[in-house]
Amino acid sequence: MSLRSLDPRAPWVISTHDLGRRPGSMRTLAPTLPAPVDLAVGMIGVPKDADVELDIRLEAVMEGVLVTGTAQAPLTGECSRCLAPLTSEIEVDFQELYFYSAEDAGEDDLLLDGELLDLEPVFRDAVVLALPLSPVCGEDCPGLCAECGVRLAEAGPDHRHETADPRWAALQGLVVEQEDDQEG
Repeated sequence: MSLRSLDPRAPWVISTHDLGRRPGSMRTLAPTLPAPVDLAVGMIGVPKDADVELDIRLEAVMEGVLVTGTAQAPLTGECSRCLAPLTSEIEVDFQELYFYSAEDAGEDDLLLDGELLDLEPVFRDAVVLALPLSPVCGEDCPGLCAECGVRLAEAGPDHRHETADPRWAALQGLVVEQEDDQEG
């Protein structure tokens, strides 16, 4: 439950004045807003101040204002397999009821601040829950070589390292000596 006073000039604060408190009244909005700070998980996120395109429907109901919408935002990060930079987009759907009064609302419900509502927490929750925990540049990304750290996609299919089983390492010197004896 939010009890702070909202700044009507903040980009994610929306006025519901046009709806009044008439159940059934509705309006749609399609603003482009700057992405809030720290909208990321692990290796991927929405860059701060990136353009977030919203398509929102505000609907007055008995208890408050029902907000339903879709948001599209750019993503930047790095591949969890090969650490290459990657960019993509995310589209999320959200729906939230903002209550008129605290008496009707539950402990975790959002409240209108007079005629204002803050859409940022709803958008933030929707995006963070939709972000991939292990983003990849491609489903077939082979990752990095465990031996030398080179990107396997760049190294090609013939990338190999000569490795000897450590249990046989002591015998390796004997094989070299025998080959030398046979040549001479």
